[in-house]
Amino acid sequence: MSDNEFYPFSIEVAPLNSPKGKFGWAIRKHGKLLERSDRPHDSEERAYASATAAVERAFRPADPRRR
Repeated sequence: MSDNEFYPFSIEVAPLNSPKGKFGWAIRKHGKLLERSDRPHDSEERAYASATAAVERAFRPADPRRR
């Protein structure tokens, strides 16, 4: 599964080899790996939601109140 909603970033969700039945995600910018999940997720939907949150957290403008 991949998505172009966050262009130039893409989210890829794929099943993991170990543990079986779990999913992981990767965030890429123009094909270059930027970040990937370090935890297995129970479903493809949960993995995608986690990746979406990571993109929004990492690439949104900084809040000026957080200093």
